[in-house]
Amino acid sequence: MLERVSLFTSKRDFFLFLLACGIILTYSLLLEYQNYKKLTQFDSALVTATVLKQYTKTKEVESGKRKTYQVLKLKSDQGFSFYTTLNKNFPHAKEQEVEIEIWTDTINFYDYFTTFFAYTKEIRIHQEQSLKQKLSASLSQSHENEYIANIYQALYLATPLRYELQGVFSALGVSHLLALSGFHLGVLSALLFFLLKYPYKLLQQRYFPYRNSKADLFSIVAFFLLCYLLFLDSPASLLRAFAMLFIGFILYDRGIKIVSMLTLSLTLILLLSFFPRLLFSLGFWLSMSGVFYIFLFLIHFKHLHKYWQFILLPFWLYLLMLPFSLALFGSFSIYHPLSILWTTLFTLFYPLSLFFHLIGFADLLDGILESFIALGEIQRSVVFEIKWLFVHILLSFLGMWKKSFIYLLLLYSLSLFIYAVYQIT
Repeated sequence: MLERVSLFTSKRDFFLFLLACGIILTYSLLLEYQNYKKLTQFDSALVTATVLKQYTKTKEVESGKRKTYQVLKLKSDQGFSFYTTLNKNFPHAKEQEVEIEIWTDTINFYDYFTTFFAYTKEIRIHQEQSLKQKLSASLSQSHENEYIANIYQALYLATPLRYELQGVFSALGVSHLLALSGFHLGVLSALLFFLLKYPYKLLQQRYFPYRNSKADLFSIVAFFLLCYLLFLDSPASLLRAFAMLFIGFILYDRGIKIVSMLTLSLTLILLLSFFPRLLFSLGFWLSMSGVFYIFLFLIHFKHLHKYWQFILLPFWLYLLMLPFSLALFGSFSIYHPLSILWTTLFTLFYPLSLFFHLIGFADLLDGILESFIALGEIQRSVVFEIKWLFVHILLSFLGMWKKSFIYLLLLYSLSLFIYAVYQIT
């Protein structure tokens, strides 16, 4: 059996790669800075944006009265996100495109890169709906329960989940299933490959037997996935997954080792070079963390039989990602550990739900989802301070070089799991 080679054969190649990425990053930052200067050229700017979130909030003002207003989170066509507040009577505009004038005199470059608050002068809702908005409206009409409709909108269109549902799925430990990422891309890739494989083989045998079927099928599947990625406006976790899929295939096709921290670092550096805004994306870093722990398992436990790797990997991933879940979301329930089982079952649910929507039986699985939501309503808050998450991250990095830290890391995560269960019982 031929052994796969490493990506870089010398330090010189590695430093040349870093130099190229540095040049790309510099150019990307210059473009972003140019767009920032255009936005803040005057005290106000007219921006076209899509409403990602819209909710009502009430607060007590100095006079003692209670003031009700609406909070909107928007994403502009230029890629930056911001919040604003509007009158409580402003109509529902979630997922719709609006034209809005914002005050820019307090926005600095760091705010522009992250998410900022901006006061607005006027706003106009575009009446013409995009294809994504029409599909979202169709999903709403296909389900009587608005929560169920929101779940499918998140699964297919990367629409943000409602705040109530975020807490429910966090308590159940399945928030990752509702945020489009490599898991969903993997299911879609397998589905597309299965559908295209046999028709392609028939054509290949008759018209072009000299072609490389693997490369051709990957190109076709990658094209469809890229179109889907662009249609969804490139969510950070999905962009990471697509980049790793693309880079992984290129390395595999050239006989270069894929499962290595160098490959993961390559993907990270390339993505941040081309899209520096990802540096401030929580979804992107959670997605990268998931892949990091998968690679960490496959590197240190490569001696195990494939059967045992398949069984143990979900348990490993659950324990190692638990500190992130508790530190960032803080919700836990007695059903949280069952997320290992639900994640496995989701590989069947996801394509089945898509199929039922296509043939006109969209509500066929609604009862299952309603029961699932009911389970997540039984939840408790578990406090896990960020400083302890940094200890977990430190142990994770040390585990890359020494296996003894891997066992210490497992013990640390297992102790946290026992602590979380104790807190809710």
